[in-house]
Amino acid sequence: MFRIVRVFTGRCGPCPCSFFMNLILLFSDDFTSADTVRLTGRRLTHVLEVLKPAAGDTLVVGREGGPFGQGLVREINGRALTLDVSWNVPPPPKLPVVLCVALMRPIVLKRVLLTAASLGVEEIILFHSRQVEKSFWQSTALRDDDIREQLVLGLEQAKDTVLPKVSFQKRFKPFVEDVLPGLMKDRAGIVADPSGEVVTRPEGAKTPLVLVIGPEGGFIPYEVEKFKAAGCRVVGLGPRILKVETAVVSLLAKLF
Repeated sequence: MFRIVRVFTGRCGPCPCSFFMNLILLFSDDFTSADTVRLTGRRLTHVLEVLKPAAGDTLVVGREGGPFGQGLVREINGRALTLDVSWNVPPPPKLPVVLCVALMRPIVLKRVLLTAASLGVEEIILFHSRQVEKSFWQSTALRDDDIREQLVLGLEQAKDTVLPKVSFQKRFKPFVEDVLPGLMKDRAGIVADPSGEVVTRPEGAKTPLVLVIGPEGGFIPYEVEKFKAAGCRVVGLGPRILKVETAVVSLLAKLF
């Protein structure tokens, strides 16, 4: 007989992480056999200090890119946690949206990546525009490991296992003229700008979209016209000017 350890729904207290881990996400190098994993590092700290399981308890686990299920605690100590894992639940469906966001300050970028992953965005493109400081492209926050860390935190929060694809477009004109039309081949294009009509949900449920959100200083008129020429519909969120991370959540909530 074993008891289920409930998912934690508050802050981690002394744990070094300050997010909600509703799923322990597992990766290929965690596996010591087909159905056994060994946890160390950040996730072990969370389990020991927040979930506090005993041998025989079960934890909610998920495999990167695959299903999630249960991990039965076989052995636990301060150095490692051994789990016997089984799978019975597919990952939740992704939002059919390519989120294109002008590159922002590193601290904001981290929040946007985590939030987008939590909401189930399937692809994220970070692009350059006039109001983006060129120095942002030199930030360590753009390193693969740093981006992946934020995406993983988002998935653990939302109980998802599929990482969104992330790519960069460092030149505005080639992005709008060459890349964007291909993205919009089977998707509607929407660009957020205060000059646009108040956003409304497109016809049909969960219409595949390319959603474009500008930098903290906004798009210049030339950029808005280029998006229009590419076939994007310009929409706004009313008279208030929102932070980038707030605009991402607001637009996705209104569109889906």
